[in-house]
Order: sequence, then C-alpha cells, then structure tokens
Amino acid sequence: MNRDYGEGIAVGGTDVIGEESLGLSHPMSTRDILQKSQTYLLQNYARADLVLERGNGVYVFDNDGERYLDCVSGLAVNALGHGDYDVVETIRRQAAHLIHVSNLYHTIPAALLAEQLVNRSCADRVFFCNSGTEANEACLKFARRWARAHYGDEKYELVSTLRSFHGRTMGALSLTGQEKYQAPFEPLLPGVRFAPFNDIEATLAQVTDRTAAVFLEPVQAEGGVHLATAEYLKAVREACDAHHALLVFDEVQVGLGRTGKLFCYEHYGVEPDMLTLAKPLAAGLPIGAALLKQHVADAIRPGDHAATFGGGPLVCAAALTVLDKLTDGGIVESVARNGEAFGARLRELQTRHPVITEVRGLGLIWGVELAEPGSTFVNEFRKRHVLTCLAGPNVLRFLPPLVITEDQLHQVVETFDEILTATSGTQEAPIVP
Repeated sequence: MNRDYGEGIAVGGTDVIGEESLGLSHPMSTRDILQKSQTYLLQNYARADLVLERGNGVYVFDNDGERYLDCVSGLAVNALGHGDYDVVETIRRQAAHLIHVSNLYHTIPAALLAEQLVNRSCADRVFFCNSGTEANEACLKFARRWARAHYGDEKYELVSTLRSFHGRTMGALSLTGQEKYQAPFEPLLPGVRFAPFNDIEATLAQVTDRTAAVFLEPVQAEGGVHLATAEYLKAVREACDAHHALLVFDEVQVGLGRTGKLFCYEHYGVEPDMLTLAKPLAAGLPIGAALLKQHVADAIRPGDHAATFGGGPLVCAAALTVLDKLTDGGIVESVARNGEAFGARLRELQTRHPVITEVRGLGLIWGVELAEPGSTFVNEFRKRHVLTCLAGPNVLRFLPPLVITEDQLHQVVETFDEILTATSGTQEAPIVP
C-alpha cells in the first residue's frame, strides 16, 4: 500500500519517500503502535499518546494524518525544521559514499566541520562525540586532566549551579543541580559544589584554588528558561581566572542560533575555556561537540578520551550543511527579530491573563511560568494541533524550528490566548512530555 504523503520529500529526483521504502508495507493503527511501545520499550519516558509519522518544515503529521505546528522541534534539535532538502540530499550523498570508519583514520567531513566551528567561535580545537551529555562528560574529563597536569592532584573540584541540567550519565548528572534527577542514583561524583544561578556572591564562594572548572548554562533551558546576567558571567570569568580554573559553557540547547546569535556567549562578551554543543548541529543525527581553547587542548594526550562513533563522516557532513545554512542564510538574524516580536506578544498576554506569572526568553527559546500546572496547557495546545513542552512543572517552554515565520509565531500566541481564556481555574492534568 502506498499512502499519499502530500508534501513529501523528493530525494535526488526520485519518488517521494513512501512506506515501502521504509519497510512499512502493512501500516499499523495508532493503537497497535502504542501497544507495541508499551510492551517492548523500556518505560522510562512519559510519552504523549501521539505517534508521529513524518514532518515537513515546521509541521509534523501523526499516524492518522493530522498536522501539528511543532514548537518543540525535537527539543531544540530540528533547527531547520523537518525534511530540509539540502540536509536530506547531503545525507543521501554521504551515506552512499562513506558512513563510518572509526577514529583510527581521518575523514574529510570531520576535518571540515572542526575547521568551521573553530573559525566561527572562540575555540581552537574540537572533540566530536554523540550527544550533549557526552560533550559535557568530555569537558569534565578534560578539565580534570588539565588541572592535574598544571596544578597537581588536589585541584579536582567542580562548581555548577542549582536548577542546571547537564545530562544523565553519571558525570554529567553529578553536575546537574536538580535533586529529582540525582537522588535515585546517589552516590554521585565527589567534589562537586553548587550555588544558586545568577547569585554572584554565593557562586564565587564556591570557587577556590581546588576548583578545576565551573560549568554554567548561559541560559538554563530545562531548568525553567532562566537567563544569566552579564554581570554574573563576567564575575565568574574573573573568579576562574583568579583561581586558575576553567570556565565551561553548556550551550547544548541554546547554541547554534537558538538565542539569535550563533553562540549564546556572544550576548555577554564573555568567552569560556570550553563550550559544549549538540542538539541542532546535525539536524537530528546524533552528534555532540566539545570546543576547547588551545591551553586546554595542550593537556590532552592520545588515549585520554575517545568515542567510537564520534565525528563520523555521515553526521559531520549533515552538520556542515546545517552550519552553512544557519550562518549564510540569514536564519540567525531572523531568529533575533522573530524572537523579539514573539516575546513581546507573550508579555502582552501576561498583562491580560494573571495566570502567567513571568515570561523569560531570548531568540526562539521562551519559558512562560504559570500559576497552574503547565501540563494542562501542553494538553490544550496539543488538542489545538500545536506541540509544546515543559521546563519544570509550571513552566511552558517554546522551542520552535528556527525557520518558523513571524506569522506562524503569531498563530501560536493566538492559540495561547484562546487556551488561557478557556482554561481559567483548571485542575492539574497528568504530566506530559
């Protein structure tokens, strides 16, 4: 059976991708798919009862053909939207050419991507891995390796912030300042200190001569969309310099155009010693990157760290296309313009709907704090065919593709206004992703 895919993706002049090419000659009902997921998949996600089948631009389509405006974009991954022709063509060509050879050898895409990231950032070297968590794990190891090489065994402590999120592996989890994530897996990595985000005095009190590195998110994304102040980041930079510690910025969710600049640190005039990237870099293929300044890279030796799949030619080729389109197509500039207008409209809603207690954001990452459970609003948006997500129990998060238009963002605000008017005084709904 060939289902009509409408505005499907034509790849290299071939037919639109259909179910036979995906091995789906006998389509299943939504109910059947949900049952198989519940029967065979590990139940470690609180998924919505929604089966997404395909995407086109800023829209995704479910198994029943219903269209949704995607304001989650794979948790800030699909920066160019779904089915971008140039990305699909790049993947097709590279897959036919070379997919994987390991890091025993050099490849052209990895070398070119590293060059582009260095040329466009404050970094001098790049390490590729498979995710943001892995990038943060790498920086944790690099910081301790650097500190030991220069200052001895006693300089190993790390400083992070409350409400932060750096990943779920044991090292990255140890840096994540949220008890709900840490408590089930304690004891964690020793030597990690925490301070309230944006609290200069409290943070500087944690930075000592034993500190190897301070890990910060310029915008705490998963922790509620909280923006760092310029004074805070500058003060932490100065403290790191005074105590010979490294400053690491986690831009996994907010880097690569999300905030209206290619890198979030550019808003602040503060350069880190290391920077982590991931989510949007390869348009949905798994990649992470740790960007290092040369004085850190000089401490790393062959064998100190590795990733079998890190920097593979397929994902690096896709990432080159993404980076080119972000930087050469005016997308980042449009994010700044559209994000400012979107934020202004959200704040206007706040003046008319007291359930909104605060609006925070930059570019195209916005958090709306509510006096009611955010899950209620995620559910209501989905009923109206708009996908949103949470950044904490009471914070509604908007992460649309960076190619969304101002008119489409205006539609999101109008839908939100409709929901706010209709749901005044609602009770708690089940938490949804």
